[in-house]
Amino acid sequence: MPKGVLAFIHVFVDSSKLESVANEINKLEEALDVYEVTGEFDIIAIVNTNDIISFRKLLKDKILKIDGVKSTVTSMVLYTYKRNGRPVEE
Repeated sequence: MPKGVLAFIHVFVDSSKLESVANEINKLEEALDVYEVTGEFDIIAIVNTNDIISFRKLLKDKILKIDGVKSTVTSMVLYTYKRNGRPVEE
C-alpha cells in the first residue's frame, strides 16, 4: 500500500500535445500510472506523494507547468477496498 497522499489527477490537454504531456508526466517519480483515456479528460495519472504539501508542489510546480496542460481535477484516495483484484485491509 502506498503511504502518504495517493491521488488520481485527471488532466485536460491541448490535443496537439497529448503524447508530449503524457511523456512528461510519465517522467515524474511521483507518477505510479499514467493513462490516456476517453471522456471529458485526456490523461489520468495516479500519483503518490509523502504529504499534502508535496502533492501541492507536484501539482503547482510540475504538472500544471507542463506545456499543453489546460487544467486538472484531482480525486484524493480516502480509503482502498480492493487493489489488483484483491481485497485490501488497511
